[in-house]
Amino acid sequence: MTLDPADRSLLLVHAHPDDEAINNGATMARYVAEGAHVTLLTCTLGEEGEVLVPELAGLAADQADQLGGYRIGELAAAMAALGVTDHRFLGGTGRWRDSGMVGTPANDHPRAFWNADPDEATAAAVAVLREVRPQVVVGYDEHGGYGHPDHVQAHRVAMAAVDAAADPGYRPDLGTPHAVAKVYWTVVPVSVLQRGMDALAAADADYDGVTDAREIPFAAEDADVTCELDGAAYRAQKTAAMRAHATQLTLDGDFYALSNNLGQEVLVTEYYQLVRGERGPGQGEHGWETDLFAGL
Repeated sequence: MTLDPADRSLLLVHAHPDDEAINNGATMARYVAEGAHVTLLTCTLGEEGEVLVPELAGLAADQADQLGGYRIGELAAAMAALGVTDHRFLGGTGRWRDSGMVGTPANDHPRAFWNADPDEATAAAVAVLREVRPQVVVGYDEHGGYGHPDHVQAHRVAMAAVDAAADPGYRPDLGTPHAVAKVYWTVVPVSVLQRGMDALAAADADYDGVTDAREIPFAAEDADVTCELDGAAYRAQKTAAMRAHATQLTLDGDFYALSNNLGQEVLVTEYYQLVRGERGPGQGEHGWETDLFAGL
């Protein structure tokens, strides 16, 4: 029996504000439009992000250290653009702090998410899972996509929480056990990345960035992809959500760049790898699912 759209519940776990819009913005907008309940769980405020708006440079961690508070507003605007009304911070707003990149002093901050107590962080996520009761959870792979400590930690916490939430012996005080039907990791096929890089190079005669997509840390082999989600009808919502994160990224037509100035295509078709649950019916050349709820 197919789930009624109004009974569908999707939970996405992300490390920082802006990760959700970049990776899953079209997906989130699509399921909201279809009547599903969409919940975003963000693990930090993104306090260590680089500020790309010159007049806001004083918010940075090494200046006034007010960027996290500012990014709460950016995230709220992004969620409004996508139509998502249920967005939360793991453990409450500001419980864990952006850990910064590997080897930076931010790794040692007493509230750094990278150093979060596993039991506390898992319990905080379990409480959300048991309240929202999603059939589908979306997170990162074990490398956190590109290796940021907070992305890796978000992966660990999400996967541990999925297991713990279904365990009737785990923390009855956190609610009734709930088993998630399907868990996906966000991925980008290497073939798609290469296509975007080739298009960027063709559009910009001065482009001097990476030309081989296999050099991109988060490039996934096409064979690992299991779901291709068409979000073309939600391009406007996704780009508006990305634009809301103005301190962190710049948009130029169909391309965007973070502080590393690596131009990337704004993807309105978003890709996933199923790692828990039964794969639903597929379509097209690869036999990929076209719905995260396929088979439910």
